[in-house]
Amino acid sequence: MLNILLVTFPFFALVLAGFLAARRRMLPLEAIPGLNGFVLFFALPAMLYRFGSTTPIAQLLDASVAGVYLLCALVMVGFAIVMTMNSRIRWNDAAMGALVAAFPNTGFMGVPLLAALLGPQSVGPVIVLIVVDMVITSSLCVALSRLDEGEGHGAAAMLDAGKKALRGVVTNPMPWAILLGAAASAASFSLPGPVEKTVWLLADAASPVALFTIGAVLARSQMQSNHPMPLSDYVPVALMKLLLHPLLVLVVGLAAIQVGVPLDRFALTVMVLVSALPSASNVSLLAERLGADNGRIARIILVTTVAAFFTFSGAVTLMT
Repeated sequence: MLNILLVTFPFFALVLAGFLAARRRMLPLEAIPGLNGFVLFFALPAMLYRFGSTTPIAQLLDASVAGVYLLCALVMVGFAIVMTMNSRIRWNDAAMGALVAAFPNTGFMGVPLLAALLGPQSVGPVIVLIVVDMVITSSLCVALSRLDEGEGHGAAAMLDAGKKALRGVVTNPMPWAILLGAAASAASFSLPGPVEKTVWLLADAASPVALFTIGAVLARSQMQSNHPMPLSDYVPVALMKLLLHPLLVLVVGLAAIQVGVPLDRFALTVMVLVSALPSASNVSLLAERLGADNGRIARIILVTTVAAFFTFSGAVTLMT
């Protein structure tokens, strides 16, 4: 356990550093969108391209990993919505809450953390999970968030929601980076030397800047969400993310193996550990854009990020 904490500590320490920098105004809040932009449009796509282009294409096309993980994500979304919707939390807030219950912080935290813990062979399954969450899970939750009374009903409302979700996927650079990396892997293509060095430099910057930015985003959300809120509005969702989600993936994965699904046990370990990660920090930005209660989403993300230092380390101890 101590050895695992020694590996995970620097990652969570960088999140804490970003949080404290924003809280103490050493990092102006106005600078956070710039950090986000650098990570989202430059550093993280470069890292995903590098991992994708250097990973065997067979690992990036593992239907068993995608299918089992997607089934668990759909169950988590449905369960979270059913358990949290009430007279105050309607479709918009419930759908965003379901997204943070099912969407781990795989891009910003999971890729470098799992590579450090399990080695580069873990990257293939992780990239598959990123695609599932970004293309399907997030799109589903965006569509569900539009079902509130003010958004209309029926096929027209669902079609409009689907178009918005698809637009969000198309304009996100991370799936494109994964796709280009997979294509490069399949074609055994290498970038020209100077270009490759530039991309690799950006990729090296992704992990520290992304983790620091997570902390800054969490601090800003906490500072801007000063209205009181009962614990019952966000703690249960945080527990779903950190405990129920990885347990569900483990149980469903083992059951799939028992019935003959060709799911590699190492890939299952990666899937469980990804599910044990804290909630994705970018859901806070999405919730704000969609008019959901961003204070509630920010609290869920903050609780899962703080608690994951212990729960994630425990999951690693149990699974490895």
